[in-house]
Amino acid sequence: MSNVTPDNAQKPKSKGTLLRIETAGDIPMDKLERIAAKFAQHYEIPSYRLKIEPKPALVGGFIIYYHGDRYDYSVKGQLGRISAFIKRTRADSFKVTDTFDHKKEDKPLRNEDGEIPDSELFSVKEVRKDIEEALALFPETSGPSLDNAELWQLDDAEFDRRVEEALSSSEMIDEIGTVNAVSDGVATVTGLRHCMSDELITFSSGATGIAMNLEKTKVGVVILTGEDTVVEGMSCKRTMTTVEVPVGNGLLGRVVDPLGRPIDGKGMVRYVDTRPVESPAPGVTDRSEVNTPLQTGITAIDALTPIGRGQRELIIGDRQTGKTAIAIDTILNQKGKDIICVYVAIGQKMSTIVSTANLLSRKGALDYTVIVAASASDSAAMQYIAPFSACAIAEKFMYDYHKDVLIVYDDLSKHAQAYRAISLLLRRPPGREAYPGDVFYLHSRLLERSAKLSEELGGGSITALPIVETLGNDISAYIPTNVISITDGQIYLSPELFFSGQRPAINVGLSVSRVGGAAQTKAVKKVAGPLRISLAQAREMASFSQFGSDLDENTQLQIKRGTVLNEVLKQEQFKPWTMSEEVFILYIATTDKMNFLAKEDINEFVFAFVDDTWDLHQNIFDTITDEGVLSDQIKADIDSAYEDFKGRFLEEHTEYQEED
Repeated sequence: MSNVTPDNAQKPKSKGTLLRIETAGDIPMDKLERIAAKFAQHYEIPSYRLKIEPKPALVGGFIIYYHGDRYDYSVKGQLGRISAFIKRTRADSFKVTDTFDHKKEDKPLRNEDGEIPDSELFSVKEVRKDIEEALALFPETSGPSLDNAELWQLDDAEFDRRVEEALSSSEMIDEIGTVNAVSDGVATVTGLRHCMSDELITFSSGATGIAMNLEKTKVGVVILTGEDTVVEGMSCKRTMTTVEVPVGNGLLGRVVDPLGRPIDGKGMVRYVDTRPVESPAPGVTDRSEVNTPLQTGITAIDALTPIGRGQRELIIGDRQTGKTAIAIDTILNQKGKDIICVYVAIGQKMSTIVSTANLLSRKGALDYTVIVAASASDSAAMQYIAPFSACAIAEKFMYDYHKDVLIVYDDLSKHAQAYRAISLLLRRPPGREAYPGDVFYLHSRLLERSAKLSEELGGGSITALPIVETLGNDISAYIPTNVISITDGQIYLSPELFFSGQRPAINVGLSVSRVGGAAQTKAVKKVAGPLRISLAQAREMASFSQFGSDLDENTQLQIKRGTVLNEVLKQEQFKPWTMSEEVFILYIATTDKMNFLAKEDINEFVFAFVDDTWDLHQNIFDTITDEGVLSDQIKADIDSAYEDFKGRFLEEHTEYQEED
């Protein structure tokens, strides 16, 4: 038999399983005892003792707690399930079509009278209809109701039948746990016996977290939101799902946090779909070869370390050597090329993130860009999931819209540090440089999601530009060597070159692209072929010339050629070249047409010659762009334009006339 214990009474001395019932106070005591007896019979509980607690916040109905599970038959629980149902069916309820032109989604279209048509509004009737449909689908939303006052008037047989029907609904059961300890954003939880790795956990205060440590008697939950509200003794529950992030065209032009919530002050983000932040990388058979160039607009990269769509090219160097500048220039260069860009800021100052967003907005690049920001003031957990969330956003465009996407991870050094902090708080054993043993897997499973898909899957691609910061020019440190081994090449930025004025400060000797010429047009490949050799020879001869003053004519030519090429490869920030301009510049540089110039005049000559050619011989650039090759006819046209421009240049610069 049961023992009913009012909240203010002494606990019974009888032994048995404790059934704790929270009730809104609308159910007669005899009916509660009958429900408890039926519950014990349904779950084969041989003996039990009953504890009843009043909870007016439930509005109606009751909740039973048994062995770490919660059986929710309250009005509050029903409303929560209805809310979740409506969110899951957002595409139907909100009448949003996820077309590619996201600007058309931002505001409802108005008719000639300036009124919004009914078809564009979320009418009360439609919302009410959705709730009625949710109530009708008991297993998926509200479950069989046990909060109706008419039930208490039924005879025992009919009442027992209704109770049995409600108890048979698995949707009413939540597995709950209790917070044992909270420290530095990590909660130790007991009671979640069947918790999955990386499962999203919700706390009674509304906070959320990720289950990252699964032990025999407890679960380590890293808190994502509401860290200050989680306290010892608080209850939490499983959600049966991993962390998801909103995806779709509604995010274009927005700055969001790693959970997809807007932080740019432009209002809510409209979306109709979500994706889990963790998903498997495409297999070998789902990929195709990387053979389409992704132009960065930076001559030194496009010519020497070309990047193909679907490639992973690391940008590595010391602090303040121009790593982010290269990534931003690459994003700016995608304007008008039908490429979506995703920029992930990890552990940066919020002022820096705001400056980047404003810059992209001024340059007209924010319209095709999504910025995912986890600033230095955010928790380590938010910084940890930021690149995975951004990759999920990019995957939506690749898999569903078959678009080419460029994603910049800025930077993975801070990401690894955030993961190290989380791992140490979870008491995982540290390894080299105190990083956990799976830090390599952390970045490999992220970067392997970048690929160029096969034609059968739509042919979209994700090109990754991860950034890693080195300390003291040491590329042999743990995280740099890890990421170098994962990626398809690296662009190494040298502090010595940067401070000597060579910007972008790309070290040609240590930079490499494992895709190579497969990601270049024929025109670029033709002019870039002798470029690396000429630079290497010039560097060798320059070091050799330090030991003697008498240099033969060939050595002087090689040194002069290297000087010209180094000057040509210098480029101002936020001023990318087009592919045709790069071919044009490299052709005149590699054919010794500027050897007569002094070092300080080379850049002036190049810019003036390019502008003059656009004005007088635009067909040269148009032909290179259309055909993608450097034909003999184009070479002849460039030579002719060069002779014409050189004559006018010499007339304006009398110092070269005297030398002649």
